[in-house]
Amino acid sequence: MASDIEPLGGDPTTGGMFIFEVDGVEIGTFREVRGLELTVDVETYTEGGQNQYVHKLPGTLHWPNLVFSRGMVESDALFTWVSNSAGEGFAANGNKLTRSTGAVTAVTSEGTRLRAWEFDQVFAVRWTGPDFRVGSNEQLVEELEVAHNGFRAKTTKAPAP
Repeated sequence: MASDIEPLGGDPTTGGMFIFEVDGVEIGTFREVRGLELTVDVETYTEGGQNQYVHKLPGTLHWPNLVFSRGMVESDALFTWVSNSAGEGFAANGNKLTRSTGAVTAVTSEGTRLRAWEFDQVFAVRWTGPDFRVGSNEQLVEELEVAHNGFRAKTTKAPAP
């Protein structure tokens, strides 16, 4: 029987294996993702006659943009999706932004999906290409930044042995 303290997937998980998908289409495997975060504003209310504490109430939820980085790959899935936010793909949609559902999924080294974070109303806001320098042997890296309106986590139960 699984307990709340048992590592996800049975073994300690690492942050090195994950994929990014949009509307069920795999955009790719990235080497880093930043911005998986939730912050809640706290409103304070001072009650007259109550001098021991100030009431704290939850306020607005904030989710920062997600920033993905990876080495250059052969797939054009990223640019196919990004084209919906700008250029000809945007114009073809009547200059209306197409928002999607995105997901970052942690996977084991065998490819078993462990947990996914699903993002609502995802769209690309920035892409940065690689830096080219004469004499450099550094890996070519691209970055993708996406905006979203919140997320939810889903654990995928691995089949029992």
